[in-house]
Amino acid sequence: MIEVTQLNGKSYYVNPHQIEYIEKNPDTTLIMLSGKRLVVREDYQSIFAKIVDYRRLIGAFKNEE
Repeated sequence: MIEVTQLNGKSYYVNPHQIEYIEKNPDTTLIMLSGKRLVVREDYQSIFAKIVDYRRLIGAFKNEE
């Protein structure tokens, strides 16, 4: 799970494997596989870094290298 922050400052965790894609418009919006849209404070680069860190933590890259 990765931590993200709503625009109102409330933090919560999202399963990064459920993110279908990310939009920048100008807020960062996570579009989930369910179709739900989550607008967050973090920018694309920090979300990307959190996903990479999470995948390293769980060993997800071992099968991809």
